Formats: sequence, C-alpha cells, structure tokens
Amino acid sequence: MAIRFQAPKLLKNLRYFTRALNSASTTSISAVSPLNFDEKPEPTIEKPAANRLGSSVLDINDHEKLFSLLSTTKLIRAAANLHLAAVEPLVDFGIWVMNSRLMDIDLAREVVMCTVRHSFYEHFCAGESAAEATDCVRRVNDAGLRGMLVYAVEHTDDVSECEQNLQGFLQTVQSAKSLPPESASFVIAKISAICPMSLLQRVSDLLRWQQRDPSFNLPWKLNNFPLFSDCSPLYHTLQKPEPLTLQEENELQSAQQRLQKLCQECLEANVPLTVDAEDTFVQPAIDYLTYNAALSNNKAGKPIVYNTLQAYLKDAKERLFLATEAAEKMGVPMGFKLVRGAYMSSESKLAASLGFDSPIHNSIQETHACYNDCASYMLEKIADGAGAVVLATHNVESGQLAAAKATDLGIKGDQKLEFAQLYGMAEALSYGLRNAGFQVSKYMPFGPVDKIIPYLLRRAEENRGFLSASSLDRQLMRKELMRRVNAAAVM
Repeated sequence: MAIRFQAPKLLKNLRYFTRALNSASTTSISAVSPLNFDEKPEPTIEKPAANRLGSSVLDINDHEKLFSLLSTTKLIRAAANLHLAAVEPLVDFGIWVMNSRLMDIDLAREVVMCTVRHSFYEHFCAGESAAEATDCVRRVNDAGLRGMLVYAVEHTDDVSECEQNLQGFLQTVQSAKSLPPESASFVIAKISAICPMSLLQRVSDLLRWQQRDPSFNLPWKLNNFPLFSDCSPLYHTLQKPEPLTLQEENELQSAQQRLQKLCQECLEANVPLTVDAEDTFVQPAIDYLTYNAALSNNKAGKPIVYNTLQAYLKDAKERLFLATEAAEKMGVPMGFKLVRGAYMSSESKLAASLGFDSPIHNSIQETHACYNDCASYMLEKIADGAGAVVLATHNVESGQLAAAKATDLGIKGDQKLEFAQLYGMAEALSYGLRNAGFQVSKYMPFGPVDKIIPYLLRRAEENRGFLSASSLDRQLMRKELMRRVNAAAVM
C-alpha cells in the first residue's frame, strides 16, 4: 500500500529557516526576513562578529598546529599540486586535452594518463583499488580525519554494468568494514551507476508529470513522499510521457533491489550510505529511489541512508523542509548531505536551450545564503533530536558559521553532525574544524585512472573558481614549509 503524505501548499512554519546560522541561542531571531517563495529577494549574509568566529571556535590561521600531523613531503606535494590547479589556463588546457581526439592516439593518451596519475590523480584521489583506498583512509585517520569511500564510477545505460557497479559498491562497504571503527564515516554511491540512465530519465519525466497533474496514475510508485516543491523546475517534461513498459517496470524493480542490497550491506557493516545528487533531469527519480530506501532502512533514530541536497538550486530550501517534515510525521530519521552543487554549466545550458530560466540561483551570494540557511535548519533539527547532516563545504565562512552555531547549540560532538571536504582540498578548513573538536571527513574517490577521469573533469570544472581564487591553503602551506626550513637551519 502506498504511503500517503499530503504536502502543504504554502510553508507556514519556517521557524528554523528564520534563525541565523550564527545566532547566539536557539531562541534568538535572525535579522534575515522570513522566506517568501513567491518573490525572490536578494539574500544577504550577515557578517558575524569577530569574537563569534575567532580562535575560540575555529582557528584556521595557526599553520603549525593545522599541519602538525602532515609530513614535509606531503606538504610539498600538496602545495605544488594546488599551485598548478590554481592556474586557470592550465586547468582549461587540461580539460580540453582530456576531451579532445588526442586521447584516441595511443602515445598521446599514455603521456596524458601518466601526467594525470602522478599529479592531480594522486592529489585528489585515494587510489586505484579498494585496498589502496583503505590504506589512504588509514593515513587520513592518523591525521585525525575520517574517510568517505567513493567508488567513482559514472552513469551507465547497460544493465550488466549496473550489476558490476553494484559489486564494486558492495566491495567498498566491506573495505570500510575492515577499517578501524569510525575511521570510515560513509560509503558514497551514485544511483545512475546501478540504474540505467535512460530509465532514470523516464521515471523522472513521469514523476514530474504527476506533479503537474496529481490524477496521473503511476502504478509502480510505492509512496507519495514529497519530491518537489511548488517552485521546482518541471520544464524537462513538456509533454505527457508514456507509461513505463513492463520491461521498464521490471528494470526499475531490479534497480530498487540493487539499492536495497547495498543498504542491507551498509546496515550489517554499520556504515551509513550517502547517495550523491546528479543533474536535475534525473534527480526526481534519484530522490524517489533514495527516499524509498531511507524509509525502509532508517530505524531506531539513526539514519543509514542519506540523500544529497544541492543548495545552488532555487527550490533547495523548500524541498529540504518538505522532506524533513514528512519524515518526522512518519517517524523516520532522515539524513542529508548538503553541498553547493556540481552541475552548474550543464544545468544552465539545458534550461536556456528550452527557453527557461536556470534552476540555479542568480548569484553566488544567493547560493551561499541558501546553503547557510539549510545548514542552520539541520543543526536546529539535530539539537531537537531529529535528523542528521553532513555539511560538505569548502567555504570558510560557511564552516565558521556552522561551527559557531553548533557550539551554541551544544552539539559539537554529536555523532549526527559531520563536516566534509574533498580529499586534497580545503585542508586548512578540515584541520581547523578537527582541532575545534568536530567530526571531519574527506570525500575520497578511488578507481582506475581512466575510469575516474570524468570525476576529475567535473571537479576541475566545478572548483576552478575555488582553486584560483582561494589562496588560503597555499599561503598556509608555504608559511609552514618556511617555518620547517628555518627550524631545520637553526638545528
């Protein structure tokens, strides 16, 4: 029997969203206006007072303390790779080469792959195999951080590849289980790796049409957990789609069974599973499958299945509110990973090609404000005993604000709160949060170099602005290396 949840047409209770991320207590009211989803005001991020974000909460300026557990060799390599990644023309050239026909020439491909392997791959990836990845997690754990194991396969339309990818995810869970307790915080999976991409698009089209027309019957749909808000983009589906064929329904059931098998493996290993977000044209189906798995497996107050929310989307806050409220009414603990988003270029191009506005916020300030509001909302939920969150951010201000808010709420050491950054990036923020007493994980992709190239390309595109504009890590690493050189000279 389908589980029914009646989503409200208007959000009348937004008390969590109206509290500033840096509010001094759970009863204070922020200077930010209550949300109005009909209008689109320009959000502002209130600058916190210096003492609120000073060394008493998060210190990211003491380079000696930040990098005390890192060897000089690792510091040198990290500084060199970050310096190269900060040169935008070099990154642009690398992206062009990787997407060019040069990769079809054996000698050129060999040179490119060797260069990538010994530079960006070694810096941003945890290894080629699960065994290498677990060794990398141990090294990260020795430095006081945890690892999120990411078997970095991309989407497929081949059912046999879906089965192969599932085996890779299952092996990843076993690798996480073999590590010391708590050193592996999560296993990460992409639904498009275990469910054919074309099927995800078909299911998403049908779900979007039902959002337009609630009388549209979907006999395979297991529940009415909210997937959309009133402002969610529906332009991907402009015509009424045909129902799923019997074969497609069988393939959907097979995909659900693959996901359930993975969830069961995570339950037995006591390692949570986080499902990554993808493009909006398939995200409704991904949300549908992920929430189904969460409703079935999240028990006893501890989420085992986390969904990912991209804060650069205009409907992100409302969808987060609807999902958490629905889960609470059903008595199901719900976990989320909050990110800013990784598909900005493709999302804007698709919307423009169809004659619609981009689903992404109009400015980076709006994205920052949305992320901070969502983070504040989830921190309040944790303080109230509901929900769990992974705050995945490279933005120092967001990290500082969330750390101050969590400290005020008394949830600094709560097991349901985790900060996360990509492996090889935002080291100062990661170690600053660790030194402040928070749980911090590194997102650690692994896999053969040729298969992980799409991941590296996407990260290069997504983070080009971050790598070129944020010199904090490079400055602090340079200062720490100079300190060590001077100390060695004195000796």
